[in-house]
Amino acid sequence: MKLNTDTVLITGGTSGIGLEMAKQLLLLGNTVIVTGRDIAKLESTKRDLPAVHIYQSDVCDSRAISELYAKATSDFPNLNILINNAGIMRAVDFNDTDYDKICDEIDVNLSGPIRMVQRFLPHLKKQSQAAIVNVSSGLAFVRFRRTPVYCATKIAVHSYTQSLRRQLKGTGIKVFELAPPKTSKPLFNRAGAEPDNNRFPTMDVPKVVEAAIDGIKKDRFEIKPGMSKILKFAGRLTL
Repeated sequence: MKLNTDTVLITGGTSGIGLEMAKQLLLLGNTVIVTGRDIAKLESTKRDLPAVHIYQSDVCDSRAISELYAKATSDFPNLNILINNAGIMRAVDFNDTDYDKICDEIDVNLSGPIRMVQRFLPHLKKQSQAAIVNVSSGLAFVRFRRTPVYCATKIAVHSYTQSLRRQLKGTGIKVFELAPPKTSKPLFNRAGAEPDNNRFPTMDVPKVVEAAIDGIKKDRFEIKPGMSKILKFAGRLTL
């Protein structure tokens, strides 16, 4: 991928990896669209990055995704890259948990990307060159005690992405997976996973995004920056 004249839509683009993706892709000369549920965060992102385009949307809501699709593809007919970054992480104790929210991570982290891909795929197929980037996690490959549902969703995203890549082989759509290691982004901070969390060194978010962009440019379909490559190998050994 060139990543200098593309039109990119990033879900969950108001913080962490999504926001840094927007920053770096704008600097490369791309048109960047970010989505999120919180209008205040979207407006703050727009103030910080005036060149970015914002849409309020929710990856858990099929109707909202359809509305986003209609607006985004009308406003940006050359939209050719979808980055499924929106995600949540919760510390879950199965002995004392909130059953009303036990599947929230599944709905956002797994069902969200599937919904987005299914809706935007017809448009992406019309482009001469297109890409889908699904953000999983290095924690997909290990058993992280405090965040069991999160880890399960991310290994599912890994598997889904592999199957999607095989189905779209021979089309103009390239399918990438970014599996970030632990970062200082709010997602990990909110999980508060002591003492397990301290076993993994952190990687700066800008460095993760630099590795992601380099991998996409080089058509490296599984991008595992920092500790993620080691975690995948270690996970195989401990199965």
